Amino acid sequence: MNEVALYLASRSPRRRELLQQLGLAHGLLPADVDESPLPGESAEAFVIRIALEKARAGRQVAPSPLPVLGADTAVVCDGRILGKPADAADAAAMLALLSGRAHRVLTGVAVLGQREQTVLSETRVQFRQIAPAEADAYWASGEPRDKAGAYAIQGRGALFVERISGSYTGVVGLPLFETARLLAAEGVHPWDSTLVPSNLGNQTP
Repeated sequence: MNEVALYLASRSPRRRELLQQLGLAHGLLPADVDESPLPGESAEAFVIRIALEKARAGRQVAPSPLPVLGADTAVVCDGRILGKPADAADAAAMLALLSGRAHRVLTGVAVLGQREQTVLSETRVQFRQIAPAEADAYWASGEPRDKAGAYAIQGRGALFVERISGSYTGVVGLPLFETARLLAAEGVHPWDSTLVPSNLGNQTP
């Protein structure tokens, strides 16, 4: 069994897959926090705060003092934070808002080790026009149901994307360039070994 290098405080399979891309063995920790924005809170402050709260929640139940990673992603358009759609109508409204225009995707990352570190990733995403029938068909596919902004750039949602400026992996849910820099400050380097996802990473407490 390979040595676990860190803990991921998230239930997101996409973040887990991105960590696997770095070849880092990791354990999973619960990160059940209230993800409601505070009154007057900016989107930038919101994603950093939630990322920190997830990492802190994970730290409380971590079985060893390894670094704990938390992250949060928000789709922002017209100053509105678009979370996960509540239903088909909510998803259709989100896609109608994003259709034919640019929006921002913000991902906050927090690493708790010897100290608390955070970083913000911002990516600009340009959508083409989306017909209402396409939005309905996309919802029926099941893909947008648990995705911020009601789309997944790594899935069929890529059909709506004309171009992006920034971090692709940040839009997916974990900007790998920024994350690797935070982990390196805690002594976790993908190049140091042949760490791969451990069996412990399959266990959700």
